[in-house]
Amino acid sequence: MTEVRVLISDDDEMIRDVLKEVLDEQPGIAVVAVAGDADEAIRLAEHHRPAVAVLDVRMPGGGGARAAREIARRSPGTAILAFSAYADRASMAGLAAAGVTEYLVKGVPNATIVETVRRLGGRPPA
Repeated sequence: MTEVRVLISDDDEMIRDVLKEVLDEQPGIAVVAVAGDADEAIRLAEHHRPAVAVLDVRMPGGGGARAAREIARRSPGTAILAFSAYADRASMAGLAAAGVTEYLVKGVPNATIVETVRRLGGRPPA
């Protein structure tokens, strides 16, 4: 079975680094690209065609909603996981309309993030 290829995009370098470390430690998951803003995320998703894109909701370049819309258009096979500190209904509804597959609030256990990436990437737990 192939690896779940993941793109991470967050404007906070520490969050990018921690997510990359958590996911890269997992068998069957490979972080193929890391971005710091929506524009970079869109370019990298189009280039790498990841199975899952983990997007921060509020980041430069139009935020996660813009990135989600463009990634869904340019890399239609990519599942989109919004990862945000914000859990308000308006943010969640806007992202769902933009093509976000699932929404996790920052602070959830790492195991939840890993399980969600595996499920969205079509890979059963290791």
